[in-house]
Amino acid sequence: MMTTSNSDKSKLVPHQTLLYRRDVPLQGSFNVVVCGGGPAGIAGALAARREGLRVLLVEGQGQLGGVATSGLVAQWLGGRTDDTKTWVVGGIFRRLAQEAARAGCAIIPQTNHREVYQVHGWHKGQNEAGVVLDPFELAHFLDGQMAAAGVEILLHTQAVDVNLTGNHIKQVILFNKSGFFAVNVLAVIDATGDGDIAARSGCKMVKGRPSDGLMTPATLEFHVDNVDQDILSDYIHAHKTPRFQELVKKLRQGGDWPFDYEIFISVQLLEKGVMMINTSRLTGIDGTDGKSVTDGMIRGRSETQQLLEIMRRHFPGFAHARLKAVAPLLGVRETRRIVAEVMLTVDDLRGGKTFTDTIGYSAYGWDLPDPIKPSYQPMWETNAAPVHKVKKKQVTPIPYRIMVPQPIGNLICPGRAVSVERDALGPVRVMAPCMAMGEAAGEAAVQVVRRNIDFRDVDIPQLREQLRRHEAIVDWKDNDVI
Repeated sequence: MMTTSNSDKSKLVPHQTLLYRRDVPLQGSFNVVVCGGGPAGIAGALAARREGLRVLLVEGQGQLGGVATSGLVAQWLGGRTDDTKTWVVGGIFRRLAQEAARAGCAIIPQTNHREVYQVHGWHKGQNEAGVVLDPFELAHFLDGQMAAAGVEILLHTQAVDVNLTGNHIKQVILFNKSGFFAVNVLAVIDATGDGDIAARSGCKMVKGRPSDGLMTPATLEFHVDNVDQDILSDYIHAHKTPRFQELVKKLRQGGDWPFDYEIFISVQLLEKGVMMINTSRLTGIDGTDGKSVTDGMIRGRSETQQLLEIMRRHFPGFAHARLKAVAPLLGVRETRRIVAEVMLTVDDLRGGKTFTDTIGYSAYGWDLPDPIKPSYQPMWETNAAPVHKVKKKQVTPIPYRIMVPQPIGNLICPGRAVSVERDALGPVRVMAPCMAMGEAAGEAAVQVVRRNIDFRDVDIPQLREQLRRHEAIVDWKDNDVI
């Protein structure tokens, strides 16, 4: 019998509720159900399956990969040092990146010191260190990875609820074209990015910035081809303007730039002349609200058409650009975060704090734009000259305990819904560190299932040793700052 759970009721109309009950069929039992097939979910499913567990991976879109494929954010960022020489995230992430490159659906760029501006974002550092993807080929590649590993998957399927016994999830309620059904489960990995399962299980959550609950802007990515990259590159080098701030300012003054954001970002993908446009910043979007997400998609498509026309008229190299694809999934950077027993803070990162339960790292920097001023980064100290970032170590450690929600014992939340102080979310929210967290969650699930324990009781030294055995990176000695 399906019953209502302690889900997020903030969107219910007061005094207008409907008690809805129905019998749903039970369709199997799994050791682990992974909810969400993005980077964290992919790694979680593969890690649990390689240890012999029966794993079901559930994804709401028609393909795996999350924002890398359905969201067209065609860069796995945060996995290598700025100079591209050293992997910061190993294990499943590094293996997938290298195999995808060999398969022709990814590029692993290397620093070219002769270049002032490089084409994968026109900046050195993390833009150059990112793994560049073909999202369409990558979706097929990931299908093959799951089939080879023996992970069972359901696409176009939503995890809509859970059935609890005390503080443990006993069944996950799913919905797809077959209707409602449930599966028995021993451990659940919530890799939705929004903490959907944690929220529906009654876990402690926060959302947005503490002062007003607002969240960083969303982006609807689009790709173009037929770009004359030689003209584009010549202009960027001649004017020393990889983000086109001066051109945008001029266009705004002339009434030709109607947007709140003040920079233009283009990234070459696998082929010269094919670019990802990571420019729009849609303010006021709540990624946990269905109506808000709908509005974001509609606004995003409208802005895509406006921006493309401006690009063709005013941006060097884009005069004959053709629209190749608009993402069917909104790129949401921030929504809910769990409240765990431990929170990763800005002071932790400033002070270079180390953790005995570190399960991975991120090489990514501060990146969480202001909810109202979308081109302003609060973690950049703009009152100093020159502008510089708040200092932190070259890599950000990720402690295991920030993934463990309260009070549900057999649930873990890798990805951007982890327990962090809001401004510390920027370094850990991108895809490579999400894979590191997912891999650790999958390995932790092995102990939960086989020892019949809660995620909070996992043997951390054993977990870290298992991750090392699979060539994940859980130790780091570099004290450089970025």
